[in-house]
Amino acid sequence: MDDEIDGRDPGEETREAPPLIALVDRLHFLIRSRLWAQIVAGMLLGVGVGLLLSPSGAALVEARTAEVIASWLALPGHVFLALIQMIVIALVTSSIVVGITSSGEPGELKRIGLRIAPYFLATTTVAVVLGVLVASTIEPGRYLSEALVRDALAAAAGEEEPGPIAEMPTGTSLPERIVEIIPTNPLDSALNESMLQVVVFAILMGIALLAIPRERARPVLDLAGSVQEISMKVVSWAMVIAPLAVFGLLAQITTKVGLEALIGMSVYVGTVLLGLAALLTVYVVIVRVVAGRPALGFLAKIREVQLLAFSTSSSAAVMPLSMKTAEEKLGVSPSIAKFVVPLGATVNMDGTALYQVVAALFLTQVFGIDLPFGSLVLLTATTIGASIGAPSAPGVGIVVLASVLHGFGVPAAGVVLVIGVDRILDMARTAINVSGDLTACLVLDRWLAGAEVGALPSTAPEAPA
Repeated sequence: MDDEIDGRDPGEETREAPPLIALVDRLHFLIRSRLWAQIVAGMLLGVGVGLLLSPSGAALVEARTAEVIASWLALPGHVFLALIQMIVIALVTSSIVVGITSSGEPGELKRIGLRIAPYFLATTTVAVVLGVLVASTIEPGRYLSEALVRDALAAAAGEEEPGPIAEMPTGTSLPERIVEIIPTNPLDSALNESMLQVVVFAILMGIALLAIPRERARPVLDLAGSVQEISMKVVSWAMVIAPLAVFGLLAQITTKVGLEALIGMSVYVGTVLLGLAALLTVYVVIVRVVAGRPALGFLAKIREVQLLAFSTSSSAAVMPLSMKTAEEKLGVSPSIAKFVVPLGATVNMDGTALYQVVAALFLTQVFGIDLPFGSLVLLTATTIGASIGAPSAPGVGIVVLASVLHGFGVPAAGVVLVIGVDRILDMARTAINVSGDLTACLVLDRWLAGAEVGALPSTAPEAPA
């Protein structure tokens, strides 16, 4: 009976990783239990409790006591983030290896890779351009009071400044930077969360496993499948406490910044959400025009994935559900879904890229920094590069933002201004990220199907006259 639950036939030798159904069933109870309602309730209660504790709100207790209470309330949130960050390297690596080897042959992998790489780059560029347009048009930084900026910087003066995930070395040429993408020490890359290097390592491992005899590769394939299953088990544990995590983190943040800061940041929040809505519209147009699918039908089929991504703020956490949705509801080829979704969860961060450029322009407006056209182009290119390979874990966008702002004259402490509302925006942009991955699956499936039809010789008998 246990073997049936795990999706394995005890009398049949395992040929590949455990089926997605066995992994996704462990997540569906979250959908059935209305996780979205629990998350929304956690958000509202978190903000309410934070306002009751905040010195700038009801101030029911002393400031020091409020800080201690808020730190304990945020404990489930920090546990949630730690669990996701702990397992994200193993999950991404094993999923990419399993996805590549499931394609069956190197030729199929080459056909997919040569098409998906320029597509990812194009959609990320579109996302960044949309972010520049909405931020330059609305100028949300002009609506923030100088007093609020001064208070935020003063509060950050004694705190440790956020640092970048991985800064590109200065003074190196472009060829040298390309070489540095290849991890000379994969363990060091994993330790430093250099996700682009981790992805390159996983891709090379998957290709090498395809190139050797299947019986020699089987032990590593079984190991990758086991690691993927173990990772998903940890993820399912983490998502059980997601509502408490959101409640505690928002309560702690609201206690620190107060109601005035949240209201003052409302224009900035609206600008980011408007940009994300525009990006989702672009995806819908791509699905209709390029993939030839009904727009409303596409949105209806991916809503469970969007909901779970919004709830967990992690595209890696919903990776199995994304692959299952792509295969069963969207009708995408399994080899495409198993390769594109894990890869997209790491390198196709369109929502994150849009958010980063809006936040960067917002902070330049707050501090009165005028960016000439050349600097704006450089900011755009830097944002695209920073979003590729960023860890697909909750809260990582705010850390990546610190690296994007480096060199543009914005004080590192200025990131404190956007931390207060980052949780809500993190949830929204993660939902857009997974929508982009599923859009990519549909587009690639359509392209490869068209290529196969075009490549087939005309062997059918002629119709009788």
